Amino acid sequence: MNTIEIHQKLQEALGDAVGPLSEPKIDSFAVVKADRILEACAFLRGTPGLEMDFLQDLTAVDWPKRSVIEVVYHLYSFPHRHGIVLKVELDRANPVVATATTVWKGANWLEREVYDLFGVTFTGHPDLRRVMLPDDWVGHPLRKDYQEEGGFHGIPNLRENPLVELRRLDLVRIAEHLKANPPPPPPPPAEPKA
Repeated sequence: MNTIEIHQKLQEALGDAVGPLSEPKIDSFAVVKADRILEACAFLRGTPGLEMDFLQDLTAVDWPKRSVIEVVYHLYSFPHRHGIVLKVELDRANPVVATATTVWKGANWLEREVYDLFGVTFTGHPDLRRVMLPDDWVGHPLRKDYQEEGGFHGIPNLRENPLVELRRLDLVRIAEHLKANPPPPPPPPAEPKA
């Protein structure tokens, strides 16, 4: 079954909760209303002929100008070798959506990563806490307006431009080489001919 056919079945089941299929670039996708995403996931996993038994990836994209965070679900069926991409658009000020861990256990760590790096809250998640950053980290680093604080517990995170540092190392190496291998002295000036 191709993506268009999967999308049609999903629209038949959920009606206007499923948006149109996007123009194909790399992967076509459909936007699903946030309050119906869990229903869409359960339908795609449990319907014979669809059986999306694998959540390949769950990630997010921050769109500050639109004031939206998109949660992106890449679904795949091993028995049928087909897949679809779904997106949910959430309010950037309060991004909340139901957890997909009730459909795929593998969503656990993926949702924790999105929570950690984008600040999306997955309601009903069995263990929603940071997975990559320390618990006392302030902010969500993959949001486009995230500003680094200049360090964490005394550990600086600001670095010199690497090109400047490489040039400085080149100059040090050249100086060391010249010290170890001084150039030969210049020849004495020629005596004037009379």
